[in-house]
Amino acid sequence: MSVLVYTESENGKFKKAALEVVSYAKAVADQMGTTVTAVAINADDSASLGAYGASKVLAISNADLNTFNAKKHAAVIEAAAKQDGSSVVILSSSADSKYLAPLLAVGLEAGYVSNVVEAPSSTSPFTVKRTAFTNKAFANTEINTDVKVVGLSNNSFGLVESGGSASVEDFTPAIPDSGVNVASVDKATDKVTIADAEVVVSGGRGLKGPENWGLVEELADVLGAATACSKPVSDLGWRPHSEHVGQTGKPVASNLYIAIGISGAIQHLAGINASKVKVVVNTDPEAPFFKAADYGIVGDAFEVVPTLIEKLKAFKAQNA
Repeated sequence: MSVLVYTESENGKFKKAALEVVSYAKAVADQMGTTVTAVAINADDSASLGAYGASKVLAISNADLNTFNAKKHAAVIEAAAKQDGSSVVILSSSADSKYLAPLLAVGLEAGYVSNVVEAPSSTSPFTVKRTAFTNKAFANTEINTDVKVVGLSNNSFGLVESGGSASVEDFTPAIPDSGVNVASVDKATDKVTIADAEVVVSGGRGLKGPENWGLVEELADVLGAATACSKPVSDLGWRPHSEHVGQTGKPVASNLYIAIGISGAIQHLAGINASKVKVVVNTDPEAPFFKAADYGIVGDAFEVVPTLIEKLKAFKAQNA
């Protein structure tokens, strides 16, 4: 009755979220007195998951799974869970995992809880803590089905190396025809993705125009951060919609979220509320964002941000 974990990868490399869910699965397995089995699809170094707690890796190599397809991926994970006799299946909270999790839950006749932020407080009954009401509250939820599917909230558990090793087994499950074909996938390159970023620098209409976005990009470059924007900015065409964060855009659960020239509409705050530390720079001291922020600077972004960049560069140079 192992704990099964689905580890997402891209171009053969495991995503940070994959290592986090393995770390979390190890904590769950220790509570249950069992081991962790990982499912790795078209990954280059499956054995590396052993360092984070996986005892066994079911490695799948199939070009038909190079592009994400919820039905196909759910079928593969379901087959792995049944073969391994897994009572708990753990996924990340990425867009892909949230898409396939309901299909997987149906196939395994399992209860599914998303946005989990801690290891179970109890395994009998199986009880987990999750965010609720767009991260404004927490709910302690029991899963009473024989098989449980858990979606771990990004950046909630962290990466924990256990120093173990994993055996790797080839796994060749049947892959169903989904009836859906992906024609093309367009992705930004040479950038930190919002989903994997520990730091996000975001800009709003306070930057006055796309020609001033260099401030956001330079600060992000110094911090090794992803860039993002508010909905009005993407609606105006200043930035691509892929950078829009908020309730109607991409959710953010970074360790540090810096908002520059963003007033803080409720929809935006709902989407970034899971971030651990929130910093806002705005000329309006009454901007709603200040009530939600951990740190706030009332000032002109065109004066504050260049000074911040200068100080950060000086600090990095001193500590190089």
